[in-house]
Amino acid sequence: MTHIVVVGAGFAGTNLVRALSAKLPDGVLLTLVSDESYTTFNPMLPEAVGASVFPEQVIVPVREMLPQTRTHQFIMGSVAEVDSTARQLTLRNLSGEVRLSYDHLVLAIGNRARLDLMPGMAEHALPLKTVGDAMHIRNTVLRRLARIELESDLALRRRLGHFIVIGGGFSGVEVAGELIDCLRSIQHFYPRITPAELQVTVLHSSERLLPELSPRLGIAALRSLRKRGVTVRLETLAASVSGEGVTLKSGELVEGETVLCTIGTSANPLLRRLGAATTSGRIIVRGDLSVPGTPGLWAVGDCAYVPNALDGNASPPTAQFAVRQARHLATNLLRTLKGEPTTPFGHRSRGMMASIGHLNGVAEVAGVPLTGWLAWLVWRAYYLSQMPSSGRRFRIFFEWFWGMFYPPDITHLRFTRSADMQADEQRRYAEHDAHATAATAQESVRA
Repeated sequence: MTHIVVVGAGFAGTNLVRALSAKLPDGVLLTLVSDESYTTFNPMLPEAVGASVFPEQVIVPVREMLPQTRTHQFIMGSVAEVDSTARQLTLRNLSGEVRLSYDHLVLAIGNRARLDLMPGMAEHALPLKTVGDAMHIRNTVLRRLARIELESDLALRRRLGHFIVIGGGFSGVEVAGELIDCLRSIQHFYPRITPAELQVTVLHSSERLLPELSPRLGIAALRSLRKRGVTVRLETLAASVSGEGVTLKSGELVEGETVLCTIGTSANPLLRRLGAATTSGRIIVRGDLSVPGTPGLWAVGDCAYVPNALDGNASPPTAQFAVRQARHLATNLLRTLKGEPTTPFGHRSRGMMASIGHLNGVAEVAGVPLTGWLAWLVWRAYYLSQMPSSGRRFRIFFEWFWGMFYPPDITHLRFTRSADMQADEQRRYAEHDAHATAATAQESVRA
């Protein structure tokens, strides 16, 4: 059988498999490989940080999205090696290491958060790239609030309550808006904390927010954030991150215990192992999404540097373009199977949008700028429509409707097993006994 293997279960990979699955001719086996059993709706991660939705609502199980038949299969595993000459993959999955032959291999592996842009970033900054990142940030915020109530040092309370966001692009603006709205909504659950002790600051190196959108919408986003109490510092370049906060290029220290970093991406390590030509961390492909010099290899989505036939520019790494590229590649793969010529990818953006908190957003749809609650509704309607199942759409819609009238959830989610909990208790008791014994010994010496 002809075997098509798709690696990566993000927007690009899952949409490609869904587009292919209903049209594949007989004699073709389709396999999706991913090291996670779900796909993450990354644009909704800031909402998970702000508890507008639960973390499990921004992910969709792969097996729920795709048909499971004898000619369609999903393998949960990671790719360790690609032999493009023999057309064979080496996979590590739950049963060990296996080899998988292919006729066509599609890379839809996305990219990774980059943590080496400045000193101290990897050790002290919190990235927002995965649902695990979103849950960790949310738990960190709740722990900071709980600790503020126990502290008497005013300077320390201010540092604990100061949340610094590096980057004023889509992710930075969205997480800052969600975070300030979340803090204002749940502050009454912490009566020993005053509103003045909770602060969100955005540090952005450019002269305006959201450079991907028109200047008018960038200004609208700036006004919305500042109106709700977010401190936005434009043309401000971060130099390093430490446990005390962010040091700027000017030498100024912006004090804060929690630093969120939304800038920079790095290539998936698999691209380096392939040895294919890359630019800006993305693998270079032809207009039809094939990789030059490697027959049977294709790439799509954020990991690919895709020329847009409509304007000659590289396609932006956004969900909208990933979905369109996936559907176009499905057509090209079917053409290849039939021996027909492929066609170059071309797509005109239908618009871009950002949700910047509760009932606040900015959007540009078909050239029409939108701001405020209308842009917020358009943003939510679009991403709700992208959910692959009606059941999940209904759950998210209900959660959004609930959030319009009630404050966000303040549950600090921890996944601690019984054995780990008991070991931790024994360690704490042992430390307490050791301190008590030492204190008794010191008292005896003094006596």
